[in-house]
Amino acid sequence: MGRYKQIEDIVKLMNDPKHIRNTSIIAHVDHGKTTLSDSLLAAAGIISMEVAGQRLFLDSWELEQKRQMTVFPSNISLVHTYKGEEYLINLIDTPGHIDFSGAVTRSLRAVDGALVVVDAVEGPMTQTETVLMQALRERVKPILFINKVDRLIKELRLTPQEMQQRFAKIILRINQLIEKYAPPEHKRDWQVKVENGTVAFGSALHKWGFTLPYMRTKGITFKDVIDAYSGTPEEVAKKVDALSKTVPLYEPVLDMFCEHLPSPLEAQPYRQTQIWPGEPKSEVGLSMAKVNTNGPLLMCVTAVEVDPHSGIIAIGRVFSGIVERGKVIQLVTSRQRATIQQVYMYMGTDKIIVDKIPAGNIAAISGLPPLQVGETIADDGVDTVPFESLKYVSEPVVTVAIEPADVRDLPLFDKVIRKITLEDPNLRFTINKETGEYLLSGMGELHLEIAAYRMQEAGLKVKMSKPIVVYRETISRDYKGAPVMGKSPNKHNKLWVTIERLSEDVIEALRTGRISEMQKRDERQKILMHEFGWSAEDARNVIAIEGTNVLVNRIKGRQFVEDVIEHVKAAFRDAVNSMPLAKEPAYGLKVNLEDILIHEDPVHRGPAQIMPMTWRPIWGCFLLCEPKLLEPILSFECKVPSDFLSHVIAIIQKRRGRLIDITSDEDIMLTKAELPVAESFGLADELRSSTQGRAFWATQFSRWAPVPESMQMDVIRQIRERKGLSKELPKPEDYCDFE
Repeated sequence: MGRYKQIEDIVKLMNDPKHIRNTSIIAHVDHGKTTLSDSLLAAAGIISMEVAGQRLFLDSWELEQKRQMTVFPSNISLVHTYKGEEYLINLIDTPGHIDFSGAVTRSLRAVDGALVVVDAVEGPMTQTETVLMQALRERVKPILFINKVDRLIKELRLTPQEMQQRFAKIILRINQLIEKYAPPEHKRDWQVKVENGTVAFGSALHKWGFTLPYMRTKGITFKDVIDAYSGTPEEVAKKVDALSKTVPLYEPVLDMFCEHLPSPLEAQPYRQTQIWPGEPKSEVGLSMAKVNTNGPLLMCVTAVEVDPHSGIIAIGRVFSGIVERGKVIQLVTSRQRATIQQVYMYMGTDKIIVDKIPAGNIAAISGLPPLQVGETIADDGVDTVPFESLKYVSEPVVTVAIEPADVRDLPLFDKVIRKITLEDPNLRFTINKETGEYLLSGMGELHLEIAAYRMQEAGLKVKMSKPIVVYRETISRDYKGAPVMGKSPNKHNKLWVTIERLSEDVIEALRTGRISEMQKRDERQKILMHEFGWSAEDARNVIAIEGTNVLVNRIKGRQFVEDVIEHVKAAFRDAVNSMPLAKEPAYGLKVNLEDILIHEDPVHRGPAQIMPMTWRPIWGCFLLCEPKLLEPILSFECKVPSDFLSHVIAIIQKRRGRLIDITSDEDIMLTKAELPVAESFGLADELRSSTQGRAFWATQFSRWAPVPESMQMDVIRQIRERKGLSKELPKPEDYCDFE
């Protein structure tokens, strides 16, 4: 690892949390995150300054280089001297495409500050807003870099005044988002301002940049920048090169990290209450707030990598204590024990072995059993609660049927699927029990395309179907009749249930993890009662949560309930993951257990009896509540010259889209709309061809909405046919038992 000259300095600075900055670079796709990172790496001597901007060092995977698009977050550590003191900057470069927004969410848990990069021409796009919202929800402080200023001069030929107006618009929009999503105590002091140096301007490609204070110290003006781009191509090349030496981009950006982003000592106390639900005054809580390296270990896993030589490697932020080789640890959520075999720090794709990594830093450790991203690692024997679960802004809504091209590759298929779904928790793999199909779900077409490429790289040839949309099933009204009964196959046990529709605010709380099974019962009860108006009885007796569905136990005074309740929960989970209309998951259901009769002999109340007795009345009651199918809806935002607006509107309308708003910014029209995921396939190609490549657009998952009434039956029948189910729709009496 000879190119990393600063390793000794980095290891030394790891022990000084006051001089550590954990930061991420976040932005919309193609706004210049990785290009900017090159300048920072060149400053640290990792790559040469000549190739910075074109090298895209942190896009280390072959496909990332080929597509010039970040797919995987990359970690690297740099040392920067600011005002005579050395600082350690642990940097994560994140993806910008919406299909990989889950990786951004995971990365933000590990950092305290974020540099938001915005294209000066395009301005803040949908994904800019999404990643900034994610950062603020994690209590990560933002600063701003307005990139591609050279395009305003060369392509749009704006005057200095027009450029300032454009900058003011971008800064205003970013500050509106900070006002909306920042924690209450930081809505004001986290606002970005040109005057205090929390906004930088520049060109990552041409390697120059500045903040206002930096500009003053260097004695240059915007006029000097505009002049650098006037003259013949040869003159411009020389002047721009001179500009990059006078105001090199890395200096103001690294200075911003040191001056305006918080150290772990400042950030952990106010981030702690948001990301860790434990008692702040406990030993672990106090140690975390003080970034105490001598306290109990507490680490949150933000990424998992399966290495062919080292096995499973967990990467994450150490909030308390120290990770070191040979230490015995516990995986709090999965209740496993392990011994750390090796400790690493990541420099791009290279793993550098170190003896130990203390609190306040980002570490990687090996020697672990299979684990999920979001896992909490603690010292063995320490009593602690796990970190809050990661809250993703989107969910897998596109599915493909997948199988190995050669049946002899099934063992390899199993191994590769396990690896990619472990490393990317936003990929979901399931087996359809009825058809035997292998189904892989992802955030979008590109997400699944990348997954297929990774399989191919692993030597596995697969056959993939065309993308399939994932739907949800719900009810139009609450069930009002007498509780629906289900009998066990041997007729010795009976269960009565009712179903209600959850309100949208409760569904949102379930979706974001505000209400979860991980919570203490009292905490969950308090939220459901005081915020959502539930009765004390129902709020206290939520016994299972699956997706956006809850199971409430209203049974009183019956014998043997505790003996069978785990089977009832398992059957509830199975039932809501495969509802009767089209075997799609349920959405927003509250299933109430009203009464139960259990046979006294354990032989007659095993899982084979209790599970059918549970899912049958759930399905029967569901069919009595005017069930309907929900489809995923994307929000769509498109910036296009006014000449092409009619083409964009025609595409939206043709795809069952709904126009929400059209605004103008000089001759650029901004169109906001919603369209179903089912109608979004091939959208990119059609937009490019109909606007001559002049459109900038973004989509992201917005919500679930009912399939139009006129299409419901056709869509249900198509899904049933694809899954090999009978054409006849089930009736309530197929599942309900009667006395």
